[in-house]
Parts: sequence; structure tokens; C-alpha cells
Amino acid sequence: MTNLNNLVAIDWRSGPDRIYFFFKDTDTYSRFDLGDNSVPSNYPAATAGNWDNFAPHTKDLRFGLTTTSFGWNAGSDEDIAWLFFYDGTTPMVCKYDQDSDKVAAFYKVADSVWKPILPYFDKIIAGTWFQLTGHPFLFRFILDDGHYLSFDYKAKTVKYNPFGEYQLGALKPYKDRIITAAQNDRTFADSYWYIFLTNNQYLTYNIQSDRLVAGPRTIDDGNWPGLLRG
Repeated sequence: MTNLNNLVAIDWRSGPDRIYFFFKDTDTYSRFDLGDNSVPSNYPAATAGNWDNFAPHTKDLRFGLTTTSFGWNAGSDEDIAWLFFYDGTTPMVCKYDQDSDKVAAFYKVADSVWKPILPYFDKIIAGTWFQLTGHPFLFRFILDDGHYLSFDYKAKTVKYNPFGEYQLGALKPYKDRIITAAQNDRTFADSYWYIFLTNNQYLTYNIQSDRLVAGPRTIDDGNWPGLLRG
């Protein structure tokens, strides 16, 4: 059984919705198919030979998130995983095209659309596109100090708030246990953010209603079938 400690989760929106889990200690990854509620039997798999030329950087991955087309010099249906990592001491981001399953570009964070979050890069644990009604350019980033960032891409503004100031109060009791997180965008009006904790537990947080739906629950083959497969 895998002890879920040093891992990064990202959501995937091209085709069937998925969550990918990167296990950095072993440089392997698993794919959780949300529709089938399972990890296929051929996972975990080595990152080498997968993930195009991002593969050499997977052990340095810090956090990631997905966007769909809304202003990234994109066409009408572009699904992008933004994978944030260090190259030596330089904060970097990989723009990974989910539709082609290829790297589209590498950028220094300082030279990218994500530049406003750079002062907090070392503290960020997880991020996601919130897409609240009336706020289509809003992102949230969980930090390792009991705070979160609210990043408005269009306005280019960043706000640094403690859990419970405006939002995310439900995470306050778990601020020292959060490892990673990934979104399940079930519908535009009802998306879940799965927050993974130490001791192989997780929370289910409803983004639109700003409330904890469930948890902490212990991860097992009933709720995340195949995820603990070694």
C-alpha cells in the first residue's frame, strides 16, 4: 500500500475527466478516471517515456492546475495543464497541452501570465481555477501557512488571506496537514476540490457553496479504488 505523502495531484479536462497523481519519491504517476471511479490496472507507471519532455522535471513538480480556453492566445477549446516546478533555483511553469498530450512551452514564472504569484511560489501547495459565477478569471492557491491566494488573472491582482477570511474557513483545522489538491469540475455550478492530507486522508470541498462536503475520510479501495496500489 502506498503512503500518500510526497505527491502532486492535478485535474485533467481533455476528454473524460481525470485526476493525475505524481508520486515524487518513486517518479511514478497514476491516472484516476472520475467517470469510472478507478485507477486503471496498468498504473502506477513510470513518468519516463510519458509526459513528453516534461518527464525529466516531474520529480521537481510543486503544484499544477488546468484551464480551458478563456484568453491564453487559445482557440475555442484548448485544455491546458499548468505544471509549476523548479529548474535548479528558477521557478518555472510548463504549459502542457492536454489535447495533444504534448508540451506546448516552458516559461520562467517571472515571464509568464502567472508572474503575480511568484512572491508566494515557495509556499504554494496547490491551486485551482475557481470559475465562480461572475468571476471567470479567478484562481485560488493553498499555501503552507494557513493562508490562500486569490488571483484574478484579468485584473492581475493577488490577495493573501488566512483561511476563513472570505473563504476556505473549512480548511483551517487541517492547515498543517494539506499535501496537494485537485478539482473535479462536475458541473459549472457544482465543483468539488479534493484536498489530500497526511495519514492517507482527504477532504471534499464544494467550491461554489464554500463548504466541506465530507471528510476527513481515510483513502481506501472503496472511495479511491487503485490509488494506493504500490
